Amino acid sequence: MDQKTKSSLKKKIFIKTFGCQMNEYDSNRIFDITKKINYFPTKKNSEADCYVINTCHIREKATEKVFHDIGRVKKEYKNKKKPILIIAGCVAQAEGDLILKKDRYVDAVIGPQSYQSINKVIKNIENKKGQLDITNFDVIKKFDQLKLILNNNSKVSSFLTIQEGCDKFCKFCVVPYTRGPEHSRNFEEILNEADNLIANGSREITLLGQNVNAYKNNNKRLSDIIYALEERKNLKRIRYYTSHPKDMTTDLFKAHKDCKKLMPLLHLPVQSGSDKILKEMNRKHNIKEYLEIINILKEKNPKIKFASDFIIAYPGEENDDFKKTCELMKRVKFINSYSFIFSPRPGTPASELKIVDTKIAKKRLILFQKIAKKIKLSYKRNLLNQTIKVLFENKMTKEKDKYFGRDEYQNPVIVYSKENIVGQEKRVFIKKFSQHTIYGELTDTNNFLAA
Repeated sequence: MDQKTKSSLKKKIFIKTFGCQMNEYDSNRIFDITKKINYFPTKKNSEADCYVINTCHIREKATEKVFHDIGRVKKEYKNKKKPILIIAGCVAQAEGDLILKKDRYVDAVIGPQSYQSINKVIKNIENKKGQLDITNFDVIKKFDQLKLILNNNSKVSSFLTIQEGCDKFCKFCVVPYTRGPEHSRNFEEILNEADNLIANGSREITLLGQNVNAYKNNNKRLSDIIYALEERKNLKRIRYYTSHPKDMTTDLFKAHKDCKKLMPLLHLPVQSGSDKILKEMNRKHNIKEYLEIINILKEKNPKIKFASDFIIAYPGEENDDFKKTCELMKRVKFINSYSFIFSPRPGTPASELKIVDTKIAKKRLILFQKIAKKIKLSYKRNLLNQTIKVLFENKMTKEKDKYFGRDEYQNPVIVYSKENIVGQEKRVFIKKFSQHTIYGELTDTNNFLAA
């Protein structure tokens, strides 16, 4: 087949991604997979031959929003050739039957443990095989297939899934039902994928899992992966998400002391400051245990800071419970916190519980977020006239010589530079800040930092 013919066979795939970092990783892998059948990524949703909506069930009213997104695709392609429309991710897993029955415009639903089969799905749709439901839980088969396809992500900061699923069964969470039980990938496969990412220009790798610190494969733990990556010469930074307090082990504590490339920011979801509510959630930890973990990590690495998740107005939460959550926020001083009002997820035990009055819930959320904002701004204010290390990820397009990067604590940082500094770690003197961004200038002491 000549080059001209090959080019004419190329088609475009667009993916709209919602939710967590794992969804972003999954979308990138779908791009890698579909190249095998001549589908190539496009950023223009209006020109796609295949349109994928990669869903997240943590979104408020997730299923309703999927149907809204389907409606937008219909409108976009009203006077155009219909694209192959695939609903992927956790909503597809949980509500696949409903989606296919309710809207014939959808060609297929694919669960998060089945997207390795997307090429077969697309080919079947092209051959007019009708609507397809691919929502099995074969995570082993998924990773067996994915290891044969290189992760061609060339971003400075990359995600790498090492573990999927969760066995904790928190009452509010859909993960055990949409991602399945805990499964850890093969240790060597993970390192091979990491090496490929580094060879393609990644200088920061974030290890992902629904319960990433529960990773265990052939007596290897998360700490073993971190120590192995620490030895990769061209890798500058290591992070991991999302963790559960019950799986913070002594070997992982030690890694936070030993590994200089492991960033001093830990996202450790707590959900509530009340032991009563934690018990109602089936979180399997209490506040005393949580604070002990915080103190151990501070002892191992005095630079470490923390981020967390909070569910406000969980069923049964009273004023005293909410007060304890606010007290925990003030005590730990989380520099990043993700807070939202409880909303029931279909199929979870908590979906049957009586919810807190909406007005009360909204008032609590506003108050909590005010506290969180004050702590975050205080932290940034203390950075003024300080010098920090920033890994630069890309050149911004709207303004000449403007570069975007993140500091060790994942704060967005913007500087001007005449030279290309993408992929480099530089010292930056902080001049000012806003609620979401830090602004600074490059110092003249960057010579010792490797490019």
